[in-house]
Amino acid sequence: MLQQLCRGTAAGTLVLAVLFLVIATATAHNITKLLEKHPEFSTFNHYLTTTHLAPEINRRTTITVCVVDNSAMSDLLAKQLSIYSIKNTLSLHVLLDYFGAKKLHQITNGTALAATMFQATGSAPGSSGFVNITDLKGGKVGFGLQDSDDIDAMYVKSVEEVPYNISIIQISKILPSQVAEAPTPSPSEMNLTGIMSAHGCKVFAETLQASDAVKTFQENAIGGLTVFCPLDDVFKAFLPKYKNLTAAGKISLLEYHGLPVYNSMSMLKSNNGITNTLATDGANKYDFVIQNDGEVVTLQTKVVTAKITGTLLDEQPVAIYTIDKVLKPRELFKKEIPAPAPAPAPETEKPADAPKAHSHKHKKGAATPAADSPADSPSDEDPADQTTDGNGAVRLNGWRFVLAGISGLAALLLL
Repeated sequence: MLQQLCRGTAAGTLVLAVLFLVIATATAHNITKLLEKHPEFSTFNHYLTTTHLAPEINRRTTITVCVVDNSAMSDLLAKQLSIYSIKNTLSLHVLLDYFGAKKLHQITNGTALAATMFQATGSAPGSSGFVNITDLKGGKVGFGLQDSDDIDAMYVKSVEEVPYNISIIQISKILPSQVAEAPTPSPSEMNLTGIMSAHGCKVFAETLQASDAVKTFQENAIGGLTVFCPLDDVFKAFLPKYKNLTAAGKISLLEYHGLPVYNSMSMLKSNNGITNTLATDGANKYDFVIQNDGEVVTLQTKVVTAKITGTLLDEQPVAIYTIDKVLKPRELFKKEIPAPAPAPAPETEKPADAPKAHSHKHKKGAATPAADSPADSPSDEDPADQTTDGNGAVRLNGWRFVLAGISGLAALLLL
């Protein structure tokens, strides 16, 4: 009896532990929600959303956000910086490590060097995207840029802490950085093809530059643009097929690699579904499915599935990503759409002692079982839609499997 009681207690403890682990894993922080409780940081919080830094912060773990109050933000806004320069400046205040109040006062050797999100973007030359944290005498902590010997801001207080996940701390003022605040070209001034050519997409860029499609890309850069650029070897191998397209087909193929909206990487990783492209025009759908699996984002046409392999530019309102395949729209490459695999015929088992069936002839015009089989009838639904819907079902079934596994484990321990 005692042994069974112990087993039952152990099983219950194990079930609770596993459930806690599952729930904790599924929980993610939301920087804007955390800061909503603190109105003195409302301006900082607003610009985290406006610059699209918030979703970048939310998808990261082990991170520290150094916020400033509304008065300190007013000093930054008084400089009348562009939204792109404000984004660079605020990204300098996002440390890619966890610094809670306790850790700040227990820094080894009194100083620590922290990389920031500004450094991670690749926009910071040299080490200008690093911040020095110094544990000063009297329990004070100072912050300064690595390329400066000055203490630019002081630690004020801890605002919110989710241990070893996210820490939000207040510092006295904005960290001054001429590099982060430097003017950036407006979208209309961006040399899109130049950026592509310099980062492994020269063949695609030159093809785009020689086409009227380049005007569509440049015009959309002002309001919002996402470009998926095939790497050189990939597009070079595709050129013979490209040259066989009509003039209109060539433009549609190139425009198919652009979206008329801005999508940061975090936005692509959080959204599954069908998207229109620059080539979409009324009856000409020219769409594809964005699908994510953890850190991997794929673009699925009816003909091919391409994977995003890198980021060339991510500065609102323009993002440019490299992909490992040319996106082939079904409107231009219907002959290359893979044929659906035939459904297996249903197996019927005949009882061992069943009498021999009499032979019957079908009446003229009667439907055969094969003709009525739903497996042989064409599906009315779009395969891309089925993919998107199927993912939702898989996620639901995944939770059922977890709970079933927990129940089974508990049952074994009770034996």
